[in-house]
Amino acid sequence: MILLSDLHKTFGTNAVLRGVDLHVPRGESMVVIGGSGTGKSVLIKCILGLITPDSGTIAVDGQDVTRADRDAFLARFGMLFQGGALFDSLPVWQNVAFRLLRGSLKRPKPEAREVAIEKLRRVGLSPDVADRLPAELSGGMQKRVGLARAIAAEPEIIFFDEPTTGLDPIMAGVINDLIREIVTEMGATAITITHDMASVRAIADDVAMLHAGKVRWSGPVGQMDDSGDPYLHQFITGSAEGPIEAIR
Repeated sequence: MILLSDLHKTFGTNAVLRGVDLHVPRGESMVVIGGSGTGKSVLIKCILGLITPDSGTIAVDGQDVTRADRDAFLARFGMLFQGGALFDSLPVWQNVAFRLLRGSLKRPKPEAREVAIEKLRRVGLSPDVADRLPAELSGGMQKRVGLARAIAAEPEIIFFDEPTTGLDPIMAGVINDLIREIVTEMGATAITITHDMASVRAIADDVAMLHAGKVRWSGPVGQMDDSGDPYLHQFITGSAEGPIEAIR
């Protein structure tokens, strides 16, 4: 579904992506791991067309993203943002139905509200939450609202940016389980960025590790612990000792 070939991106003198190759099969859940500043977010922004790579190719469902109709292209994606990114001034249901109230996906307001309430139910929130403001919700509830918004338009591809950041371990587990269930139900292709190894093991079909601007290792999540790669081993064990230098 997503194919990146020899992707490069430099900002000034900082070469962030230095020849990234990544293959994300249709209907699979790919988790991208790596230290801070390794280019994980830049990778997603390149796929979405928010950043133009210096060289290399990006194909989504066989189509070069640089030649795609932007509205139709972006309509295929959903995204759960790291900080929730809910609109404070809008009630929950309008946050969930944001894309259904405008643009090419626009639907009548009553229909959009109905879809929003259905998606809220899917992530374990009752209909009475629909008319509350985001500030009235806990962090875990806000994350669920963000997840409901990500799936409201039935996207083919969903990005999850640090989905469990700021959550306690129990709520993080709940969100991980929801993501896994929903991606499987929808048959969606998913890319998740995370530092949380519990999330990796709960969400991933496949794992790719970015280091020094390239994919250092990729493979099924079940092979991660026995990869034999010292960089991957250091990252997943959280060891201060190893080939990855810690900033002191």
